[in-house]
Amino acid sequence: MVPLPSPLVRGVFVRRINRFAILVQLDDGALVVAHLPNSGRLREVLRPRTPFWLAPRSAAHRRTLYDAVSAQDGTTLVCVDARLPPRLLVDGILSGAVPEFGKVRAVKAEVPLNAHRIDLLLHADKGRWWVETKSVTLVVDGVALFPDAPTVRGQQHLHLLTQLCRNGHRAAVVFVIQRPDARCLRPHATADPQFAAALRAAADAGVAVRAYTCAVTFTGVGIACSVPVRL
Repeated sequence: MVPLPSPLVRGVFVRRINRFAILVQLDDGALVVAHLPNSGRLREVLRPRTPFWLAPRSAAHRRTLYDAVSAQDGTTLVCVDARLPPRLLVDGILSGAVPEFGKVRAVKAEVPLNAHRIDLLLHADKGRWWVETKSVTLVVDGVALFPDAPTVRGQQHLHLLTQLCRNGHRAAVVFVIQRPDARCLRPHATADPQFAAALRAAADAGVAVRAYTCAVTFTGVGIACSVPVRL
């Protein structure tokens, strides 16, 4: 389990100011601007009066005093912090919740490769794995969907992983569903048909495609279980 900042402050969503900032009304009535660490559309939670939980932050260089951490979609708590998936995956590997990569002896993060960076390079008893993680928050009728908006960067990552496999390396893309209520994951072809096609091509080339749900509480987030990916 990856711990969340404590204590969290509750409020309700008012509006999105820009790609990385939202306006939230706290329970005491104060209106505050919070940093939103997620560039997705997040239409499932960015609705008026949706409950949000914020982490107070204080730093001289910051423009906002809060980070958005989680929100409520119906009765489901969703972690909206898209920075967490690499940490969540490593935590899941170390805890045994993610056994697919074997025994991992060393982990490197943000590894430069060509003009890009890959989230993780795992040194395991099954060899080296180049791993890119994706943050998923959208679930419709039990189906997790990614992406929720076109992602050229995501397409580029898939092409890079595909080339790694074709060159004899092991590569994987891991979709971290930051909520517990998904039964499977599908590429969101309506939102980004190019990403869906690139994901199928990557799988055909040997890229391992995995998805995991998360347990989300007010104190932490952790990998819960593997779910199938329907290409």
